[in-house]
Amino acid sequence: MRETALQAERYGTASAFEGERFLEEMARPGRQEIEISGHLLRVGSRVRLRPRPGGDLLDAALCGRRAVIEGIDEDEDGTPHVAVIVEDDPGHDLGGARHPAHRFFFAPSELEPLAAGEESVPQRRVLVAGIGNIFLGDDGFGVAVAQHLLGRPLPAGIEVGDFGIRGMDLAYALGRGYQAAILVDAVPRGLLPGTLQVIEPGENQGDAAIPDGHRMDPLAVLNLARRLGQVPEHVLIVGCEPESISEDWSPASVMSLSAPAAAAVERAADMALELAAGLAAGKGPEAACE
Repeated sequence: MRETALQAERYGTASAFEGERFLEEMARPGRQEIEISGHLLRVGSRVRLRPRPGGDLLDAALCGRRAVIEGIDEDEDGTPHVAVIVEDDPGHDLGGARHPAHRFFFAPSELEPLAAGEESVPQRRVLVAGIGNIFLGDDGFGVAVAQHLLGRPLPAGIEVGDFGIRGMDLAYALGRGYQAAILVDAVPRGLLPGTLQVIEPGENQGDAAIPDGHRMDPLAVLNLARRLGQVPEHVLIVGCEPESISEDWSPASVMSLSAPAAAAVERAADMALELAAGLAAGKGPEAACE
């Protein structure tokens, strides 16, 4: 009985001490400034987001966006985490009334201080969308290119998305304020397998039907996006001539690209990135293709 009482007293005291320590830590003022790439940044400073490669779709969507530092938090071991609000977030100015989901946390290495005068220059946004069905052989070419690009550092304003066969998602994404979009897909045109080409689709091309659940026709998606609302001013398709788009669902053919298509993935990624950089810089499709 005496031992039990002593244990209760001991643990009760320890618990109270931990509680007081926790409250003291919570009450301690957070850091107000942090040095990043030789620049001393404070709450209110503007930065460009550079999430580390290989992240999720949210990281890809935020990459290159401008943001405002709202707070600088630290772990118990002193590791800093910078809380930011995306600059063009409609809830940016709501202050304490803003939903917590509008705040994003980044490591200091994932933030890039804005250069002098850069804050006043609107950033053109370009979406590079990889599309296709990975279960149908070379039809998954666009997905492979998107995955390749997601492992690279991306220039400012360029966002990459792996949309697979989610045609409705892509149609809605095209209406989210991008100035240009590049769709990467397998496009059979009777050329040598692995041949790459840049296509500028006409406004009235393609079937107006809703995209089906197994294949994605980029022209049908564009027509659907136009019916839903605004689409980017410029849209290009980086197409690869497939060797085989198999629908037999055999283990030998699904979830793998043919040799010519696989060899074209890196070239297509370079091409899409070069086109996107030109469009982000304000060049038209003709100049971007040069």
